[in-house]
Amino acid sequence: MVLKAGFIFLAPGADYKKDHQIVETPGVELHAVGAVDYDDAVKAAKQLEEDGIKAIELCGGFGIIGTAKIKEAVSKDIAVGVVRFDNHPGLKFKSGDELF
Repeated sequence: MVLKAGFIFLAPGADYKKDHQIVETPGVELHAVGAVDYDDAVKAAKQLEEDGIKAIELCGGFGIIGTAKIKEAVSKDIAVGVVRFDNHPGLKFKSGDELF
C-alpha cells in the first residue's frame, strides 16, 4: 500500500491552488504544496486531507503556532510533522510565527 503524504512549504507569492506537484515512488505518493502564509497553509492542509493524504509534513518555516494551526485544521487521523530550523533561510532567517 502506498502512503499518500503531503509537504507544505512557505514561500513568498506561492498559491496553494496552483503551486503543487506530485512525486510518485513505489512506497510514497508525495504532494508538495506551496503556501504564502499560515492561512493559505491551513486551506492547503484541508485540501490535502480531502485528497486522501494521511500524513502532512511542514517546512521549517512553520513555528509552533503555525504547526498548531495545521494540526487543528485537519482530523486527528492525519499525522502532522515538522522540519525544524531555528531561523529559516527562505524567510529572511525568521520563524513563520514572527511573520504571520
